[in-house]
Amino acid sequence: MIVEPYLFFEGRCEEAMTFYTKAVGAKVEALMRFKESPEPPPPGMVPPGSENKVMHALFRIGDSAIMASDGGCSNAQKFDGFSLTITVANEAEAKAKFTALSEGGAVTMPLGKTFFSPCFGMLTDKFGVGWMLIVQ
Repeated sequence: MIVEPYLFFEGRCEEAMTFYTKAVGAKVEALMRFKESPEPPPPGMVPPGSENKVMHALFRIGDSAIMASDGGCSNAQKFDGFSLTITVANEAEAKAKFTALSEGGAVTMPLGKTFFSPCFGMLTDKFGVGWMLIVQ
């Protein structure tokens, strides 16, 4: 069994994937736009003018797969109750990824030593996704 996150960016999916590619080295493996669907979406599901928005995408960060979409293109994404966690090998890598992900976002716990890690921090990125970075 595998559990993988599916994030709905409500109109900012492509922007988010471009950001994650630069910030943490994400690799986009699949991307299908609404206009490329073999079946049209149900009436009212996608606002007019959203044909070029992302219906479904898959990107990887390291060995982890994350699926994503523009969803209903409402421009009202909300990510509550979870964070994505990146475990890295050393403090330099943690700092680089933390700095990149926090650009335009908000740091909720600066990187620092904790009782469980030599380097741990939390942030919310500019899309509202929570992230935790930790050195093993």
